[in-house]
Amino acid sequence: MSAVVADTPRTDAVRSGRVLYVASVVLLCAWVIVPLYFLLVNTLSSPEAVTSFPKSFIPAFNLGSLEFFMNFQGMLAALKNSVLVATLTMILSILIGAPAGYALSRFDFAGKELFRLLVLLTRAFPLPLLALPIAVMFINVGLDDTVFGLALVHTTLAVPFAVLITFSLFSGIPTELEEAAWTLGCTRLTAFTKVVLPLILPGITASAIFAFVISWNEVFAAAVLTIENRTLTAFLLQSLAESPLYLKFAGGFILVVPALIFIFAVRKYLFAMWGIANR
Repeated sequence: MSAVVADTPRTDAVRSGRVLYVASVVLLCAWVIVPLYFLLVNTLSSPEAVTSFPKSFIPAFNLGSLEFFMNFQGMLAALKNSVLVATLTMILSILIGAPAGYALSRFDFAGKELFRLLVLLTRAFPLPLLALPIAVMFINVGLDDTVFGLALVHTTLAVPFAVLITFSLFSGIPTELEEAAWTLGCTRLTAFTKVVLPLILPGITASAIFAFVISWNEVFAAAVLTIENRTLTAFLLQSLAESPLYLKFAGGFILVVPALIFIFAVRKYLFAMWGIANR
């Protein structure tokens, strides 16, 4: 009887923990899904339905707002610029961040911990404070209002995440694998390319996804540093400032959907990165 009584509080604690876990997951999903759902409903509804109350949970499937944006002058060019800038940012951040992450995980050198801290502190400088000096410097070197110049700025925002993510991923790969390859005649480079890189490639891809999303969602630098070659975020910020509410919903939908499609297409690499990082 005493054993049953002793187990009862433990069972209640486990049950309470499970309820709290399920409730947390439900709230987190609602936090993400509900705004996206209402964005979709308002995008696919008529202008009158967008401003009506109470809101309908089923859209009226009026595509007038989306058709307006598809025919809006400059929208496709801005979409192309966003894709180009995000792709360049993704490539540059991995080319810079992955070697730095590998060096931090494999080599011991003076100031290693300070270097990691400095990499993280680069995110402490607010971009609005640096916008004017960057704009002046870009004008002087001829990088103002260019896709490559904006990609460089976005790369500085994404590199800290790339360094820290790849550092954790490389730390999860045992050094014994490389040492075994060395004993079989491989150099450090060939051991990396033939042994470590295939294992770490899903994590590298996931790190590139974060860089892509950071660049895709960034608006301040794109609005300050570009005039003719604006990205989609800066273009929508400029075009929708005084637009009706239904057009703002349509613009938000056009901005969100490509990023969601990209993340969904490479979602398996995100789960692969989680598995590598927790080895």
